[in-house]
Amino acid sequence: MSAATATLSEATRARFDREVAKYPADQKQSAVMACLAILQQEQGYVSADGERLVADYLGMPPIAVHEVTTFYNMYNQQKLGTFKLNVCTNLPCQLRNGQGALNHLCEKLGVEEGGTTADGMFTVQKSECLGACADAPVMLVNDRQMCSFMDNQRLDSLVDTLRAGAKK
Repeated sequence: MSAATATLSEATRARFDREVAKYPADQKQSAVMACLAILQQEQGYVSADGERLVADYLGMPPIAVHEVTTFYNMYNQQKLGTFKLNVCTNLPCQLRNGQGALNHLCEKLGVEEGGTTADGMFTVQKSECLGACADAPVMLVNDRQMCSFMDNQRLDSLVDTLRAGAKK
């Protein structure tokens, strides 16, 4: 075992092991996305050091892991706010004011697109298609919770609810 793998906690290593076990032994690299998601869930983002940990664990070149991290927008490559708000701005959402929803959030929170509020609570980003075009405009909270029909009133309510929940 290398020094990089030794820095993984036992809990993280066990989670990685469960993902790797889903694939034939000679195809453990197939677990790269799952391992990156685990790392991000535990650390909040995937750093260059985190990429190297995953690469070493899976026996992959670090650049191959970096290519996965940078290809998919679900992997955060830097520390973000407590709540990551991804607003779809692809055509179906645009036709139902997706850009307006993004602009409203940025204005309400006092950040530019891609920015994080001064209190570290919210990061607002635009997103590619989230696959819920009939519910446009849509957004995703922390890569897990889909929110539909996000007009200004629903956006305001969501932000207030998230803020209140974080204070508890």
